[in-house]
Amino acid sequence: MDVSQYLEIFVEETREHLQSLNENLLILEKEPENKDTINEIFRAAHSLKGMAGTMGYKRMQNLTHNMENAFSEIRNEKMKVTSSLVDTLFQCLDALEAYLDNIVNTQDEGTDDNEPIVKALNDFLNGNTEQAEPAEETTAEPAQAEPAEKKESSGEGIFADIEFTEFERHAIEEAKKKGMNAYGVSVDVDPNCILKAARAFLVFKSLEEIGEIIKSVPSTQDIEDEKFDLNFKMFIVSESPIEKILAAVKNVSEIKDAVGENITLEAPETENKEEASTEVAEPVTTPATKDNTSKQETKPAAATQNKNSGKPVVNRSVRVDIEKLDVLMNLVSELIIAKNGLVASNAAELVQHSQGFNEQIEYLERVTTNLHESVMNVRMVPIETVVNRFPRMIRDLSKKLNKKMELYMTGEDTELDRTVIDEIGDPLMHLLRNSADHGLENSEDRIAAGKPEVGSIFLDAYQDGNNVVIEVRDDGAGINIEKIKNKAIEKGTITADQAEIMTDKEVIDLLFRPSFSTAEKITDVSGRGVGLDVVKSKIEALGGDVECHSVQGEGSTFTIRLPLTLAIIQALMVKIGKEQYAISLGSIQTVEDIPLTDVKFVQGKEVITLRGTVIPLIRLGELLDVPDVEQDVESLTVVIIKKGDRQAGLVVDALIGQMEIVIKSLGKYININKMISGATILGDGEVALIIDANAIV
Repeated sequence: MDVSQYLEIFVEETREHLQSLNENLLILEKEPENKDTINEIFRAAHSLKGMAGTMGYKRMQNLTHNMENAFSEIRNEKMKVTSSLVDTLFQCLDALEAYLDNIVNTQDEGTDDNEPIVKALNDFLNGNTEQAEPAEETTAEPAQAEPAEKKESSGEGIFADIEFTEFERHAIEEAKKKGMNAYGVSVDVDPNCILKAARAFLVFKSLEEIGEIIKSVPSTQDIEDEKFDLNFKMFIVSESPIEKILAAVKNVSEIKDAVGENITLEAPETENKEEASTEVAEPVTTPATKDNTSKQETKPAAATQNKNSGKPVVNRSVRVDIEKLDVLMNLVSELIIAKNGLVASNAAELVQHSQGFNEQIEYLERVTTNLHESVMNVRMVPIETVVNRFPRMIRDLSKKLNKKMELYMTGEDTELDRTVIDEIGDPLMHLLRNSADHGLENSEDRIAAGKPEVGSIFLDAYQDGNNVVIEVRDDGAGINIEKIKNKAIEKGTITADQAEIMTDKEVIDLLFRPSFSTAEKITDVSGRGVGLDVVKSKIEALGGDVECHSVQGEGSTFTIRLPLTLAIIQALMVKIGKEQYAISLGSIQTVEDIPLTDVKFVQGKEVITLRGTVIPLIRLGELLDVPDVEQDVESLTVVIIKKGDRQAGLVVDALIGQMEIVIKSLGKYININKMISGATILGDGEVALIIDANAIV
């Protein structure tokens, strides 16, 4: 069987399961008795094993099989969760990620059997129970002995060969305790039906209104993909009688027949029997589709809550290649340029000939704006996809650095453009490692300073206007300004005279210089001077900025400010000489009309005082070398821009108005000043440069 067509889906789903395992293992370490977490971990490991087996990755399958044995023993309360066991399980996850990286790069898992890790896992198993070894042999045993067992536990007649997981059994038993009934329903679809999956979906919807669906055979994913014949089975718990259930099913058009009966469950004689039946059934279920194991195992949990969530059983999200979205985005950009062209050509004579022309222009403007917002929403991804791997990283650093620390995260649902999300993982990782290594003191120093023994690192994300702000802060020792000055003088970065007159902020900014580090010795965590300079260059390449605020003895805060999107922005169009320029609205505080008499000089430079704040003036015409247009003016038009807590006033000749502009890259051929972040095409076909307010400040 050629499984290469399923490779992309396998990689995506494996990443999801590995992330789920990482997160749940962290929870399990703190809450060893948490049954829900244990069940979730077991399902994810079981799904991973089935997917790897289906794809033919034997080493990956073997490692996940051994992990599953361990989780099974934990679930059956035959093995305790210890810190050293969790360490070994995390090593397993790292090994699985290494397999996955090999698969992504070469379509092959590699040749590393990871025997030391497998041996360590088996040592845990053998030290606690003798049941681990037989689990491997159950898959090889013939399935002939199973039907009697299944018949006992799965009802009579047409449902005799259906098996239930422990989770599904528990859901049915709990429902029975509440006086509800458990039914098996076998549905036959009309042979002439064209859209089988759609009919099945309607059946699911009908039954969800009168009960809770516990299980479906085949899985919901297979049903959604139309990977079933003309029959599928469902198991539902409901207060309604079976007649009402069957009537609801038959009420859906193109359903030929529906048969139902009560389901009675008897607990298996031993825990091992249930495990054995799970193992035997796996070769039957996994080859059906590239990812059905994962869906089948994780679906019941969602299905039991469906009544509350109001979401349909069938998965409603679609994976789309980012390149396809880029093409769509480009088309929307072109549409906006065309719309701007129409607005520009809205000459007086045209309006006279057609009264409805203005209305049509306004309508087109509304449609393109809505289309733009819709495409942007599709491109938006929660920041959670980046930050959810950091708790594990902080745990590892805590052990490596021998410091007690906790990571607290807020705003994980804050959304950013996919292209930005892909780039901010490394900068955030550097900042967190910086806080863990340089920021937080060791336990003795913290206690001596009257602080809690466990250090705190905070990662907060929130939206602020057209920007997303991400803060990384800690309650550590803060930044030692004198130490940085001495290091900078020693390296020749600054002179002793310069150090005397530098502000604290200017000194802290030295940390963002390449190859600058205050670490006494180089470790595998830090000390090479590669980190904050990477953060700064990456963030500025994304049109954002990063700042640091620190109080010695209290801690440091690194603030990253990023644009929501990199493609289409609202801008203020201004005139300088005879040329038009665009300034992003996100950077603009206010626009002021300043009398010439209010302009003062400080150290030979022009400044104005605005509401008690002294703001330096920048004459854009001189900065950009634009020829002056001779005119006598009594006042200046000043656009006040802001970056973090610093402001500047840009002097322009005239304001044109607000416009939705499409940012176009100038490409690599034009070696352009940093003050220009790109260009846009105006309605009349002219090109206007976009001023980078951050770089100017």
